[in-house]
Amino acid sequence: MMFRPLLWPTLVAVPSLIVLLMLGTWQVNRLHWKTALIEEFKARSTAAAIYPSFDSAPIEFQRVGLSGRFLHDKTIYLTGRTYEGNAGFHVVTAFESDRGDVFYVNRGWVSEAYRDPAKRAFSMSDEIFTLDGIVRLAQRQGQFVPDNEPERGFWFTMKPAEVAAYLDMPEAQSGYYIDAVRTEGAELTLPIAAEVKIEVRNSHLNYAITWYGVALSLIGVYLAYHHSNGRLRFGKQASAKDDR
Repeated sequence: MMFRPLLWPTLVAVPSLIVLLMLGTWQVNRLHWKTALIEEFKARSTAAAIYPSFDSAPIEFQRVGLSGRFLHDKTIYLTGRTYEGNAGFHVVTAFESDRGDVFYVNRGWVSEAYRDPAKRAFSMSDEIFTLDGIVRLAQRQGQFVPDNEPERGFWFTMKPAEVAAYLDMPEAQSGYYIDAVRTEGAELTLPIAAEVKIEVRNSHLNYAITWYGVALSLIGVYLAYHHSNGRLRFGKQASAKDDR
């Protein structure tokens, strides 16, 4: 093989290749970190339930259990939620525990037909209720998601602090909320509570493949350029060139 690299293409290609490989390796490291984080979230969500801490910093996806009453007059509806392809709402209601703490609980999904509480009186009990759930932090508003419009009844993003201000409940926990977890045999009970399913985006493998793919493309272009300019030869071509 005969190879005579050109100065300027090499000065551009080599640093670029190093940067691309560093980015790919960084994404691999991020992949390992995110995978471990997801496993930690899953472990929290399936651990033994504890009473949620009201004063200390919340631990997202912590499994919690508490008993108390739903304050049904303190309810909002999250717009644009679906269940098995059907449009509807998530019912978020204040819950007063037997210790006197107030939390917002996402009770689950109802269809448009059952948004009206009068049509689901069976779900409006004032009796003591034992709640099984997981801690969730305030949702981040997506780039193309409209702002909440409380006065019009439009809630697109669950932000406990906004809910507390709108419902005039300064005593309620505003740092996080609780997703009620579906219990066995309650699939057809309204509202339909969430299943314990941790969905955290993890695209770092795709990013790593992309960066490494660009690095390989750069190597290919670099070698092809030198080959087309007669500076890279293989086998008999290289020997013939050397004899001239």
